[in-house]
Amino acid sequence: MKWIPAFSKRTMFIYFILLCLLYLLYALNTCLVDERKFNIKHIFLKQHISTYKNTAIRLATLLGFSVSSEVNKYRRLRPSGAPRRRLPDALIIGVKKCGTRALLEFLRLHPDVRAAGSEVHFFDKFYHKGFEWYRQRMPATLEGQLTMEKTPSYWVTRSAPRRVHAMNPAVRLLAVVRDPVTRAVSDYTQSASKRPSLPRFEQLALVNSTHNWGVPWSIVDATWGPVRLGVYARPLRRWLRRFPRRRLLLVSGERLVADPAAEMARVQEFLGLKKVITEKHFYFNSTKGFPCLLKSETSPTPHCLGKTKGRSHPHIDPSAIERLREFYRPYNERFYELSGINFGWP
Repeated sequence: MKWIPAFSKRTMFIYFILLCLLYLLYALNTCLVDERKFNIKHIFLKQHISTYKNTAIRLATLLGFSVSSEVNKYRRLRPSGAPRRRLPDALIIGVKKCGTRALLEFLRLHPDVRAAGSEVHFFDKFYHKGFEWYRQRMPATLEGQLTMEKTPSYWVTRSAPRRVHAMNPAVRLLAVVRDPVTRAVSDYTQSASKRPSLPRFEQLALVNSTHNWGVPWSIVDATWGPVRLGVYARPLRRWLRRFPRRRLLLVSGERLVADPAAEMARVQEFLGLKKVITEKHFYFNSTKGFPCLLKSETSPTPHCLGKTKGRSHPHIDPSAIERLREFYRPYNERFYELSGINFGWP
């Protein structure tokens, strides 16, 4: 290559670098315009940067330029085991008042799990802030640890499946479900504890039911939030349009209370975690009617999840409960068929 003039070598090298930069700008612009391609384009972009960097170094060497290895030297000086913030590997997407808080607290017992401290609401309220804002809300983790986040409202947010898929098509999703009638009563109980003037559950759940809750003309108000949330088949169908069934685990809220160790074994297997959370971590509090922790990440002494867990429900007229069960029965059957699991709700 002695015959190539020095000016030509420099010009060729500059042209090559400019072409690489133009392509990278094009790829980055595509990422910003189309959120659905963000994750795949991001991976390709990193691969192309590495490829073009190595090619540029080889071309510069071929053309007679001396390439310094300072970059590689400084990269080796970076601590490889330093914790850093990452986008979530798994999400608890719902369902409200089914045991999502309990599931997250139980998962915190595992040394390979780190979770955001509070509900971030990125995919329903703050998506416009971008993935970097979301990443900064996550805890710092070591290589090999699992980053998690819990926001139950993702379950019913119509745009959430598409947005989560844009972040990572391989993310693992967990949804806790329970008997929709019990869930509705629990939802109402929480609201009534904050608003004592709230009408009775029967008045809100049933139409034309001022005096006789179970009469034939008492119609379930499917538009009332606590009732509507119990129709699980609709949101599940939306999530399954974006994610294969193997990426979504439905956790039984009833089994999470009755046998937390067994249900957590399912969860750990789904997340690819070593089975660390076992019977030794739980004890049953007969007063609250809820499992409590013998030890956890934040407390070495036995404790329960909080005053609101195991809160007693108000008395609901049995005929109103039966009307709700009749209402939910066909929806439950559809949910069992769609999920492939019969939860055995009355």
